[in-house]
Amino acid sequence: MDKFKLSSKYESGAYNVWIEYNQLAAITKPLNLGQGFPDYEPPARITNFLAEVASEKNLYFHQYTRGLGHVRLVNVLSKLYSSLINREINPMEEVLVTVGAYEALFCVVQGNINEGDEAIIIEPFFDCYEPLIRIAGGTPRFIPLRNTKPDAPVSHSSDWKLDPAELESLFNSKTKLIILNTPHNPLGKIFDYDELTMIADLAKKHNVLVVSDEVYEWLVYEPSKHIRIATLPDMWERTITIGSAGKTFSMTGWKLGWAYGPSNLMKNLFVVHQTAIYTCATTVQEAVARGFEHEINLLDTPDSYFQNLSHELKPKMEYLSKVLQKNGFKPIIPDGGYFMVADWSKLESKLDLSSETDKYKDFQFTKWLSKNIKFQCMPYSVFFSENSRPTAESYTRFCFFKKDETLKKADSILTAWTSNIL
Repeated sequence: MDKFKLSSKYESGAYNVWIEYNQLAAITKPLNLGQGFPDYEPPARITNFLAEVASEKNLYFHQYTRGLGHVRLVNVLSKLYSSLINREINPMEEVLVTVGAYEALFCVVQGNINEGDEAIIIEPFFDCYEPLIRIAGGTPRFIPLRNTKPDAPVSHSSDWKLDPAELESLFNSKTKLIILNTPHNPLGKIFDYDELTMIADLAKKHNVLVVSDEVYEWLVYEPSKHIRIATLPDMWERTITIGSAGKTFSMTGWKLGWAYGPSNLMKNLFVVHQTAIYTCATTVQEAVARGFEHEINLLDTPDSYFQNLSHELKPKMEYLSKVLQKNGFKPIIPDGGYFMVADWSKLESKLDLSSETDKYKDFQFTKWLSKNIKFQCMPYSVFFSENSRPTAESYTRFCFFKKDETLKKADSILTAWTSNIL
């Protein structure tokens, strides 16, 4: 049966932490702050569009649409991002609609990486980055964000930075691309203008593609600002930017994403998409297009969902931060996104994790919590390369895009538990 074993190029993607922890949650039934999605109703004005599309007597909404993106959707994406980056984007040649941002990442990596190429990945990173590079035959080169204020009483995601000399040392003739994630998952860091300029200057110097994963672009907490690296001088020509309807409209199950960039770079993505997927669901694309048309008219008004979302989530973030602090964790306050990373090392000496056999302590800790406290969060080391995982074992990741009652229940569970050990 070895003849039918998994193709060797896919071995790096065989393990998936989300599948493992979903299965764990199905068994232990914990209060789940692990996975990144809201546990309450998305905006009705957006979901209503899908209901309208499904019920309208337009047979074409139930058939294949344009393979590279439903015309109405690519047109509105072009309109939105042309205004945001101050450059006219051709909807037919410079936009691709994909099955979630995940497929957009797959297309850009598969369409550009050849055997022996190198790709720079910033640690921590969303866990699919590394296997995507390896599956394409590339070699990932890792560089960590380092805490520049380790002794600060309160840690902020903005304290975590790249070392300029270390970053420059990774670029060479084999470097094909660098993946940038801002706002960042899991750390919540937003790269500022100086940091983006440093990355841009190196990309231009070494003729490297920048893949900018900006799925959390609307989840930015004041006074931070999201800067699109494609807007920096001479960077449009070498940047592919990735977005997500699931993150934009808080409906991750719709699984619709996109990529935009110059036509000569997008052609590579088009080829991968048309051979792997061909087209995305027409009804969902039509509904998302209508959602964008509606929301574009509300930008910069009090009714803008995009801009109100961060105002809605900031109190939740602040609440969870206080809950974690009073229960022995040291959270890293994010500037964007809907995740919070926290140091749990203060609790380690109070626990007996010997029943858990995982290699890394954060896996032991999070599984012990799920089984014994009925509370689930995610191990932090999964967002690192194998060699760097020991540096991340003292942290876990929490999602705070939850109902207030869910966060209050988290407070109750953690307080009841830690009151006996702290």
